[in-house]
Amino acid sequence: MSTATTGVHFTSSVKLPEDTKSKVIEILNARLADTVDLKTQVKHAHWNVKGIQFFQLHELFDSIAAHLEDHSDLIAERVTQLGGVANGTARQAAASSSIKEYDVHAVKGEDHVKALVQRLATLANAARAAIDETDRLGDKATADLFTEVTRGADKDLWFLEAHLQA
Repeated sequence: MSTATTGVHFTSSVKLPEDTKSKVIEILNARLADTVDLKTQVKHAHWNVKGIQFFQLHELFDSIAAHLEDHSDLIAERVTQLGGVANGTARQAAASSSIKEYDVHAVKGEDHVKALVQRLATLANAARAAIDETDRLGDKATADLFTEVTRGADKDLWFLEAHLQA
């Protein structure tokens, strides 16, 4: 049984065609699943990282999780602004996420950083594609939202990747 709720279910005065709203809601809910799923993976890394860089990575991971929480809120609220239902429970996110499952046996800081780089890049690139998709559909406000999400994810990627460079 699916836990996702699809389609436009409530009246919205946002001036977009109903078909456009439905397509945008589907895109938003897909990225919401990724964002919620990744936030829980980042928190897993935050709680379980060990090693010489423990404190630095513990704090960095918590910061990234907070950014993902903010992004998931923006995405979910846009779904409801368009008259849809935000599919943001843990079960919905797990069932719909395109983010690769986390290695729950990772311990060392470098292993967590590498895993999070891969997953955050997946999210950033999916959001980047959503910018173009929602713009083509004529929803510039949602395209702008995805620009904000992408810009934040790219910055967090920079912070993570800097640990692997040199």
